[in-house]
Amino acid sequence: MTTSTRVHNFCAGPCTLPVSVLEEVRDEMLDFGGTGMSIVEASHRADAYDAVHMGALADFRELASVPDEFTVLFLQGGASLQFGQVPMNLLAPDETAGYVDTGTWGGKALSEARLVADVYEAWSGAEGSFTRVPTADEIHVRDGAGFVHLASNETIGGIRFPDFPELGIPLVADMSSDFLSRPIDWGRFDLVYGGAQKNLGPAGLAVVVVRTDLLGRSGRDLVSYLDYRTHASADSMANTPPMFPIYVMGKVLAWMKAAGGLGEFQRRAARRADLVYGAIDGSDGWYRSPVDVASRSHMNIVFRLPDEDLEQRFVAEAAAAGLVNLKGHRSVGGIRASVYNAMPVESVETLVGFMADFRSANA
Repeated sequence: MTTSTRVHNFCAGPCTLPVSVLEEVRDEMLDFGGTGMSIVEASHRADAYDAVHMGALADFRELASVPDEFTVLFLQGGASLQFGQVPMNLLAPDETAGYVDTGTWGGKALSEARLVADVYEAWSGAEGSFTRVPTADEIHVRDGAGFVHLASNETIGGIRFPDFPELGIPLVADMSSDFLSRPIDWGRFDLVYGGAQKNLGPAGLAVVVVRTDLLGRSGRDLVSYLDYRTHASADSMANTPPMFPIYVMGKVLAWMKAAGGLGEFQRRAARRADLVYGAIDGSDGWYRSPVDVASRSHMNIVFRLPDEDLEQRFVAEAAAAGLVNLKGHRSVGGIRASVYNAMPVESVETLVGFMADFRSANA
């Protein structure tokens, strides 16, 4: 396969990946690290995999500037398992925490946490149809709350926290859909987590970064896999880890480091987003974004056309032109362009050109 046969993939997840990484994976698929076998056949106890695993842990820590007082964990179950695992590990049975409901993922985190802990809704965007994030003074912090949980970016609704609120207590964040697209102010967080399949690699892997001194603080008797201490004590190899996603993510992390690090990817994200929002805002209302300008996501750009028939035609004609996975989530409809870290700016420029042509032909 050559790059000329590849489509412009705007999928919300799993994500598009760097072509150079995919080529490396292809070339090593039959003979990984000189072992004479694929990595999907190898033992996680083998020296060749150990080097991959430890290298990925080190590169994540370096790329994200993770302080020494945090532990980095590679876990299975994606971000969804963390909706329950976070409160199990951070909250004693008599403690509480606030959850900010900014949409699908903030709401799911809250509902899952309620099954295992006494948590509460600190803010909800439901009344405004989840088109913005709250200001710091809108978030209710109860006396004695252990943390406030938020989703840094809502994949479906296309909103994000442009800055993280200063609330006087630690934050916990689901960063799945903008993980490592911008620097993280670790001083504000006790824990961040995210699924890898948006910005970092294939599905099947969650990265959890937690303050080491919080390991075991809940005092709960947990199933061993659900206890962060189990994984922290074994460098995330207490059981067979999700080897292939970690292997691919390791290559993506190395690619990101070589490209200039998080500052460069923050710049690229702003550039891609500016191009698409510029096309929306410059269309005299023909394309329209339902999201408050200050809360617009740089990863998942959602917009509408004058009617649903035009939206269906837009998706179909875009796909025929090699621009795929632009249909909005079934719960909200419309169009969604996900422009994650590995999305080339040329693909976004192609989308913007298509938007102009489609409008000219149909307005």
